[in-house]
Amino acid sequence: MKQSMRIRVRFAPAPTGMMHLGNVRAAVMNFVFAKQQKGVFIVRVEDTDQERNYDVGAKNIIADLQWLGLHYDEGPGVGGPFGPYFQSERDDLYQKALGKLIDQGLCYRCFCSVEMLEKKRIRMQAVGLAPRYDRACLQLSGLEIDQLLAQQKPFMWRFKLDHTNKVVVNDLAHGQKFFELSNFSDFPLTRSDGSFTFIFANFVDDMSMQITHIFRGEDHLTNSACQASLFEAFNIPLPVYLHMPILCNIDGKKLSKRDFGFSLRDLKDAGFLAEAIVNYLGIIGASFEEEIMNINELAQAIHFDRLSTTGHIKYDVEKLRWVNRKWIHALPIKKFLELAKPFLFDMYPNARSLDDELLILLLEMIQQDIHTLKDVQAALSFYFAYTPPTQALLQQHFSSESIKQIKDSLVLSLAASDNGESFLKSIKQHAEVLKIPLKNIYVTIRLIAACTPHGIAIKDLINALGYKELADRLHKVMDTIN
Repeated sequence: MKQSMRIRVRFAPAPTGMMHLGNVRAAVMNFVFAKQQKGVFIVRVEDTDQERNYDVGAKNIIADLQWLGLHYDEGPGVGGPFGPYFQSERDDLYQKALGKLIDQGLCYRCFCSVEMLEKKRIRMQAVGLAPRYDRACLQLSGLEIDQLLAQQKPFMWRFKLDHTNKVVVNDLAHGQKFFELSNFSDFPLTRSDGSFTFIFANFVDDMSMQITHIFRGEDHLTNSACQASLFEAFNIPLPVYLHMPILCNIDGKKLSKRDFGFSLRDLKDAGFLAEAIVNYLGIIGASFEEEIMNINELAQAIHFDRLSTTGHIKYDVEKLRWVNRKWIHALPIKKFLELAKPFLFDMYPNARSLDDELLILLLEMIQQDIHTLKDVQAALSFYFAYTPPTQALLQQHFSSESIKQIKDSLVLSLAASDNGESFLKSIKQHAEVLKIPLKNIYVTIRLIAACTPHGIAIKDLINALGYKELADRLHKVMDTIN
């Protein structure tokens, strides 16, 4: 098949679970590379493991990609010239490719059972040999094969490697990687139930879809040698690879379900923005002068031939929180309102009765202080679920003598005021007379009315709560201060 000159990359998830960060990073890097090279981004669903298919029809995967803004050019629901885009619908293509290998004598039937193969593996390890298949079934005569077939003995097809050959894989990060095929076993193309293996189906799809570049995890590096042998057998140019470092947790262990953020759904439910997740996964493991970038800026900034070649990259949730905070800070207020509403309404159903003007006022007060959308729940609890602070909280910030002076100032200011404007003027006057730093009075008002010492302007607090509610809160707390 003639190789297309246009760059073609693919993201090939298996719908056996929720999308995790490793999946998402592969999708991001494929998408960014296609955008950078004006190429084609393809989604292909590897759904051949029907027993483990968690996401039938890949509906969740497709929805996640749409949410992330990774819109594909070919794939499920979009179509394209190289469909179908579900592996479960491509058996005819795999069978046809297998038939060509059989006709060329490049594969053979293996009747060894799983138990027999395991015994051979243990014996080889016991004598210090690498556990490779001993090609016992390659030595079977035609008569012996016919007898085993007549007995309906299960078998798989194995690819016959040329152990005198070596293959070269071009990797954007690693350069040329040489593999001596004498170090590899003849690998299975099918399973004993007749289904096709990951390595073979993956190869056939990449060949028939004219994939030019393959981006995937470092753990697939050795698979490349087997797939390179298949490309050579079909006389098809080998794609260029990029084997990316595996994401690990802060302790250096491979990310697992126990790690927060392993699942994309975890991050979405915790209030991380799609743009922030894409941004973080685009810069992780590399150094950039400007770290906050949208997808178009990532396409301009990433040099795929200079990416990290270390085996692992640490996933740092605190760095992700920092990136997310930057994106939240930059949101237009109406967009912030749209994204924050589900989190607010989930925690405070009565928030649905408020008009957008008041909600915007509340959100503007806290936008620069939160890291995730879910943080709006705690940040606005002073409005929707107010709990008066204790005297102990005030004492964390001021001495008992200072608290008494501030109380005296606030009592006088409240007595002299009947609205927010006069109250603000009065506290400035009394602070000057009593020689109390105005900052200390503002901190106390925030602590009493909003349970936070910083961030919210007193004028905004009055506008949001109303002067009467603010005054009631101040009175109730000051009445408890001895």
